[in-house]
Amino acid sequence: MTKLSVNVNKIATLRNARGGNVPNLLRVAADIEIFGAQGITIHPRPDERHIRYQDARDLKKIVTTELNIEGNPNPKFVDLVLEVKPDQVTLVPDAEDAITSNAGWDTLKHRVFLKEVIAKFKDAGIRTSIFVDADPNMVAGAKETGTDRIELYTESYATGYSLNKEKAILPFIEAAKKANELDLGINAGHDLSLDNIQYFAQNIPDLLEVSIGHALICESIYLGLENVVNMYLNKLK
Repeated sequence: MTKLSVNVNKIATLRNARGGNVPNLLRVAADIEIFGAQGITIHPRPDERHIRYQDARDLKKIVTTELNIEGNPNPKFVDLVLEVKPDQVTLVPDAEDAITSNAGWDTLKHRVFLKEVIAKFKDAGIRTSIFVDADPNMVAGAKETGTDRIELYTESYATGYSLNKEKAILPFIEAAKKANELDLGINAGHDLSLDNIQYFAQNIPDLLEVSIGHALICESIYLGLENVVNMYLNKLK
């Protein structure tokens, strides 16, 4: 079964809007685990507009499943990850002013940089993953960095799903096949939702984990958080 890691950035955004501690990020993360999710994902950005660096430290103390920290490996981020020592770090090449992640790494162009950063994390015993587009060449480049896993950037799949789901999934199948050939673990995330997650999971061989935040939280406004978490789990079986 593919594991579900819930990205709680949007919970932090809501909390920060009023400056207090409602909703309580730690309580929500603990509840999400109780509801059955197998991981918690956070993506702290330099401006801390949603997840704060202190949130990462606090979540490390209470998450009992898997803590995944995503982000661009600038010096401050690297220091945070090495301090917190999450179960997994996912490297994402987003600009500081990016609203959300919008591209995977060029693993050929940035191979040396990624290899150096990944070595630091692996020396600390942290599993590593690289955010990549559904391109076998980028997957092959990821292998050269020493990463444990890739995370397939799924926005193009989500955008194309309603138009032609068979066509939309094809690049991801090819990228996954390449990852399997190279013995790279496969994660996926970005714009996955209750509408499109089942078809994706059924067609990607050896999909280990999906990270879902924005859609899951939006769906929970209407359907309830516990219910939505379990709906995702059922679709991932």
